[in-house]
Amino acid sequence: MARTKITPPLASPDDIEQQFYEALQAGDIERLMAVWSDDEDISCVHPGGPRVVGAAAIRAAFESIFSNGVVNAQPEKVRRLQTHTCAVHSVLEHIRVMTTEGPQSGWVIATNVYVQGTQGWRLVAHHASPGSAREVQDMVEVAAVLH
Repeated sequence: MARTKITPPLASPDDIEQQFYEALQAGDIERLMAVWSDDEDISCVHPGGPRVVGAAAIRAAFESIFSNGVVNAQPEKVRRLQTHTCAVHSVLEHIRVMTTEGPQSGWVIATNVYVQGTQGWRLVAHHASPGSAREVQDMVEVAAVLH
């Protein structure tokens, strides 16, 4: 008889987000997929890529990415909107990679959507777009004006 791995409910969208980015940084596909909802309509968009729908397609997309190495993505400047059962995080991701020309870095703007269900909080959508250092400056300027 096959044994089913039961993951305990996670307490918050922040917990899920932390596990998501830790899994990216470790290249751990099992841990990465564990943060996703079991809903068949989960979706993911990587910068410049198509919309990928469903756990199998999302897994394949991340396995392809991990075949080139881990993703050193550090979430920064997270903005949160949360209700009782849904949370949306707007994230500025600082991406660092090692190339033959030495260390390189860039920015990605991501939206992560979480829902709370019987499994606790789970990721249902990750949408990432290319960003630039300008977004970092714009966010700092906006924060200074608002506070």
